[in-house]
Amino acid sequence: MDRTIHEEEAVVLDFLPNGYPMDTRPSHMKTPIVQALGKEHFVLLELVPKKDVRIQPMAEVYIGDGKREHIHHINGRLAPSKLTPTARAELEFAVRDIIRKSEKRFVDFFNTAQPLSTRMHSIELIPGIGKKRMWEVLDERKAKPFDGFDDLKARVKLIPDPANCVAKRILQEIHGAEKHNLFVQN
Repeated sequence: MDRTIHEEEAVVLDFLPNGYPMDTRPSHMKTPIVQALGKEHFVLLELVPKKDVRIQPMAEVYIGDGKREHIHHINGRLAPSKLTPTARAELEFAVRDIIRKSEKRFVDFFNTAQPLSTRMHSIELIPGIGKKRMWEVLDERKAKPFDGFDDLKARVKLIPDPANCVAKRILQEIHGAEKHNLFVQN
């Protein structure tokens, strides 16, 4: 079974036109680098832009198998510890932007999430949502699926901002702090 994860689009976290500063090779041998976050699986990636292309942080770039406008090739995955300070600063904004633009996808998580075991439900893994809120979510979704974050907030009393909670969870998963990944693919 092929477990390779393919991202089609990514959000640029940082663009290094002269490559990494710690690269000791002569400047004519250095390659420009783009640090990016995959939009579907939240995979951190190191990309190489096409010649003479400049890309701003938070720009969305196509990295799929078709013709790419900005990216020449993908070097591979990037460890969170290898992110530049700029990329680290942009990461949370990128995650929140992806959640905002794909709200239905994350609301569907609350509508369809299943138990992990007899004692733990996947909804409980979202920061700020304990057993009591989890049961409220399950009861409310039985009556009618949630149609947005605002609907979720209106129907589940005292729930913290669900988009913010999901963003926190995704950031924890990106940094490898979690046993179970709900949103980030390894």
